[in-house]
Amino acid sequence: MGAVTDDEVIQRRLLINGDGAGDDRRINCLLKSFITWCHSPHGAAEEGFTQYQKMLATLAQCEFSMGKTLMVYNMNLREMENYEKIYKNVEENITSAHEKISECKKEIQGAKRIVKNRQEYDGLAKVIRQHPDRHETLKQLAALDKELQHLSNINDNVDAKLELRKKQFHMLLITIQELQQTLENDEKLDNDEGLQEAPMDTSGECHEKSDSNENNKEDPMENGECVAELH
Repeated sequence: MGAVTDDEVIQRRLLINGDGAGDDRRINCLLKSFITWCHSPHGAAEEGFTQYQKMLATLAQCEFSMGKTLMVYNMNLREMENYEKIYKNVEENITSAHEKISECKKEIQGAKRIVKNRQEYDGLAKVIRQHPDRHETLKQLAALDKELQHLSNINDNVDAKLELRKKQFHMLLITIQELQQTLENDEKLDNDEGLQEAPMDTSGECHEKSDSNENNKEDPMENGECVAELH
């Protein structure tokens, strides 16, 4: 049998002592009684038997205390295993709670983003409602395009008429100049003829003057007719 260490002795003494109800003292008394019983004389059989019964009773008490201590020890082991399981469950629950908290944070961020987008959408909707709708805007644009086309046509017509009036006025100026030139030429011819026909009588001169005046009166009318034709 190998040497027993101090730790084993202390462990056995604690195991035997149990909850500290005097088991160690009982073992010491049992050892003393056993030594006394062994050294007792053989003639005192009744006294030896009584001592033997006491030793058996003390040994039964020690065995009972040892069994109780073993039961408490096993119960403690089972409790430790149970606590380990509870600890693992608590750790798993904590990990699951952290994961749920992370998911909730993500959901909160998403909800904040949705609320922000909804607020921006409401603001844009208010701005859009302040303006006419697309159909009405297209109708207004079509009406403005039509009016612009009409004004452009009027502008083109006015430009064309203005150009025509410029040409007509230019032709009128040319005609007036030609008429003036013709009148000047006629006057020169009349003067030349008057100088050549100086010996003629006064009545003939008067007649020629009256004819010249009539010709001068007819020229403006012809001028007016030309202007009317240009218009």
